[in-house]
Amino acid sequence: MNRVYKYILPEARKELKLIKTRAEQIPDQELRTQALASIASKQFHCEGGSIYAAVNLPMRNVLIPLIVSYQTISDYLDNLCDRSTSMDEGDFRLLHKSMLDAVNPQAELSNYYALREEQEDEGYLHSLVLTCQSCIKKLPGYDQAQSYVTDLAGLYVDLQVYKHIHPELREKALLEWWELHKHRTPELNWNEFAAATGSTLGVFMLFLAASDPHLDDDGASSIHASYFPHVTGLHIMLDYLIDQEEDRQGGDLNFCNYYESENEMMERFAYIVDKAQEDVSVIPASSFHRMIIEGLLALYLSDPKVSEQQEVRSVSKRLLKNSPVTRRFFLANSKWIRKHMY
Repeated sequence: MNRVYKYILPEARKELKLIKTRAEQIPDQELRTQALASIASKQFHCEGGSIYAAVNLPMRNVLIPLIVSYQTISDYLDNLCDRSTSMDEGDFRLLHKSMLDAVNPQAELSNYYALREEQEDEGYLHSLVLTCQSCIKKLPGYDQAQSYVTDLAGLYVDLQVYKHIHPELREKALLEWWELHKHRTPELNWNEFAAATGSTLGVFMLFLAASDPHLDDDGASSIHASYFPHVTGLHIMLDYLIDQEEDRQGGDLNFCNYYESENEMMERFAYIVDKAQEDVSVIPASSFHRMIIEGLLALYLSDPKVSEQQEVRSVSKRLLKNSPVTRRFFLANSKWIRKHMY
């Protein structure tokens, strides 16, 4: 935490400030509005992801711009699709091609807005993709990590496409997609698999791993398997847990709504937490990864939205019951950050 407060958070915020300055120059009003809104409302995504750079401080000048830029693309496109002027699957997939290009340093840039009305962003999205590509070229172990990063990025893109199309088509598309992949996660329900694909944490961990010149295929494969699907699934299911009322009002899809009861949801959350902790126990620096899990639980369950929703409050209390000291520490830390830094 000393590293996080001394180096990571200030440098991540500095990077975000540069990106915000560029976003303010976007000519198209809708693109500018969504770019700035994504930075304003989702700053903690970039800050949280940047914590991975604390493990390898000498490489933080590469990892922080990479993580912040990649997460900013994710948040910007999520805003564009959530509040989209279209519901075109092709448009959403072309927009998200930028995320696949960002993790492929050999990829050529495209006009990612070609299938939508809004076009003029003054090179904003291209600049984020190029920053990612430039940073990735400085990661000595990326050749070994790239296929695993691409796998997670591809699943993420699929989810973003299918969950943003017309509401009447979403569930059918997601279920058909799950049929293609359910052999990979037979222990998960379809909504839990979908949630697991929506996290960028596995990609960030692979970026960190690729900062090691000694990374080999076995190491990259082990990291991929330790994060997907349980750590990534826990991350996004927690996000959906606290957003239930907000999504209900906005008519947005929420994966927590597919449980038949509060008890079933509680049991599934507890199962995913246990599996996530078990998965990370077999990779190097397992204590750091357990810290990430405890930090996720504390961050989301300390959110003010929890107290505003009776069912969420009940699940939160049960998840926090008999919490280990690490979780209690991060719970207090998260509340302090919200009070003093936002």
